[in-house]
Amino acid sequence: MPEIEFVTFACADADELAAFWAAALDGERRELPATLDPEIVDRPGDGPDLLFKEQPKGTERDLPIHLDLSTTDREATVAELRSLGASVRETKTETYETHTATWTVMEDPEGNGFCVSEYQ
Repeated sequence: MPEIEFVTFACADADELAAFWAAALDGERRELPATLDPEIVDRPGDGPDLLFKEQPKGTERDLPIHLDLSTTDREATVAELRSLGASVRETKTETYETHTATWTVMEDPEGNGFCVSEYQ
């Protein structure tokens, strides 16, 4: 069963927006390697953390705020979500210093975007 890993925000200044939400929610900024672009705010207690990425958010195809689901079997989860009525936009992979992330950008039956991620 996938879990909500992040609520992701597209923004112009990830550092500034992460600082705001960390203060607003009494969260803590996650230490990430300098080579990574996003900023992450770990929220206290259970529930998804917040991820901030500097990217445009001006078109219908962009995902200004969306859910990131995390799973150990992305392909099976994507297949299950497709059987429920979701559709696939694209799949991407990025390799960082210590891990590889693969995610599939999807749309729910009404066209709302979300991602299904698997980390290795």
